[in-house]
Amino acid sequence: MDVIQNFIAGSFAEARTDATAPIIDPARGEQYLAAPVSWSPDIDLAYKAASDAFGSWRRATPAERSLALFRTADALEARSEEFIEAESRNTGKPLEWMRTLEFPMILDHLRYFATLARSAPGIAAGEYLSGYESAVRREPVGVCGQITPWNYPLLMAIWKVGAALAAGNTVVLKPSETTPVTTVMLAELAAGYLPPGVLNVVVGDRSTGAALVEHPCPDLISITGSTRAGRDVAAVGGGGLKRVHLELGGKAPVLVFADVDLQAAARSIAEAAFGNAGQDCAAATRVLVERSVSEEFVGQITERAQSTRYGLPQDDVYYGPLNSDAQLARVQGYVDRLPARATIRTGGNADQLHGGYFFAPTVVTGLQQGDEMIQNEVFGPVLTVQEFESEDEAIALGNGVEYGLAASIWTESTSRAHRVSRALDFGQIWINCHLIQAAEMPNGGFKGSGHGNDLSMMALEDYTRVKHIMTAVP
Repeated sequence: MDVIQNFIAGSFAEARTDATAPIIDPARGEQYLAAPVSWSPDIDLAYKAASDAFGSWRRATPAERSLALFRTADALEARSEEFIEAESRNTGKPLEWMRTLEFPMILDHLRYFATLARSAPGIAAGEYLSGYESAVRREPVGVCGQITPWNYPLLMAIWKVGAALAAGNTVVLKPSETTPVTTVMLAELAAGYLPPGVLNVVVGDRSTGAALVEHPCPDLISITGSTRAGRDVAAVGGGGLKRVHLELGGKAPVLVFADVDLQAAARSIAEAAFGNAGQDCAAATRVLVERSVSEEFVGQITERAQSTRYGLPQDDVYYGPLNSDAQLARVQGYVDRLPARATIRTGGNADQLHGGYFFAPTVVTGLQQGDEMIQNEVFGPVLTVQEFESEDEAIALGNGVEYGLAASIWTESTSRAHRVSRALDFGQIWINCHLIQAAEMPNGGFKGSGHGNDLSMMALEDYTRVKHIMTAVP
C-alpha cells in the first residue's frame, strides 16, 4: 500500500511516525492509499521551513509573487486530467462535474490570486499633521498555519494558499485526513515555481491539526471547517494572541416568495441543494416558502429530487458519495431522529451502491424552527421546506439559527429583494440564484459562521498587517 508523504522545504519528507490512516475511495468504500498521522516533530520541521523562507519571500516583489502563482496555475492546467482523476477518486466527485465546473473554477481562482499579488491596496502618503508626513505600509502577516476541509480539498487549498502567498506570507497547510491527495500533489507542483519552504503540507488527523494550531510559530491560523472546530481554534489563537481567520459552517435560508417562477426556482434550488451531495457550507438545504404556494413548490422540488441522479464518478450523475462511512451515518442519524410530525417526501435512505457511501436526494416537510435538522448543518443531500405567512416571518425564520454564512431570496419584487437582503444576517446574499461564486467577490460569514474572507481583495487584506510610518518634515 502506497503511503503519502509530507511536503516540506521543497521536497517530500517522510513523517517521523509509524502511525498511518487509510485513504478510502468513498464511491466504493475501499482503501487505496495510506497517509501518515504526523505529529509534533513533523509540525516543528514544517514551521521551521516556513519561518526560514519568510524573510526572502516577503521581500519578493509583487511581480515575482504573481509570476510564481501564474506559472503554478499554468502547470496545474497542463496536468489537469491527472488532478481531476485524483480528486475524483479521493472524494467521489463525478468526473464530469470536476472537468466542467470545479476544476475550471480552481484555475480561475488561482489566477485571480496571481493578479491580486500586484493589486494590494494602500493609502497615499500625506501631511495629516503640520510638519509630519504619514505613509501606510501593508505587509505580510508572517507564517500562516492553515487547515482545509474535505468537501472541496483542492479548491479550498487554492483559496487558502493563493491569498496567503500573494500577500507575501509562507504557509504550513494541513488538509483533511480523509482527502489529502491533491493538496500534496499541489505542493509538489508549486515547488517548481516557489522557493523551498514557502508552501509546506503536513498530513494527519485531528491531533495533527491541534499541534499545528497550538504551535508557537504561526502568526495567523486559518481554518475552513465546522463551527466547533472554529471555536477551538479561536480559543487557542486568543491565548497566543494569534490572528485567526475562520470560515465555518452554514445553514443557508432560501426564501421563496409567491411571485417567483416556482418551476425555475425549484430547478435552481435543487441544483444548489444536491450538488456535491449537499456537502457545502452554503448549500440551499433550508427552504422557506410562502404558504400560499407551499404545496405547489414542494411538489416541484420533490420531482426535482427524484430525478437527481447519483452514483459512481465515471457515470452520468449529478453527485457522488458522501465523504466517509462516518458522514453517511451522521446524515442517516439526522433522518432517523426526525420527529413524528415530519414527512419525508422522497429519499431519506442511505444507499451503499457498489460499497460506497451514497445517500438519496431527500426532501423533508413538517419541521418546526427548533428542530434539530433546521438548526444544525446536516452536510448531506437533505433539503427541508418550511412555510411562512409574511415577509417579517420569513426574515425571522431565516435569521433564527446560529449561522450567518449565506442566504438567497427568490422574488420578482426588486423592493422586497432590497428590504429582505438588508434584514438577513448573512455574509453573502444571492437574489434569484444560489451558490454562484465570483473570485472578485468576498466569501465569508457572520455569527457562528466565523469571520474573514477567502476570496476578493478582502482576502488579501486578511493576510496582511498595516504599519503607519510618520516622518518629520524639515
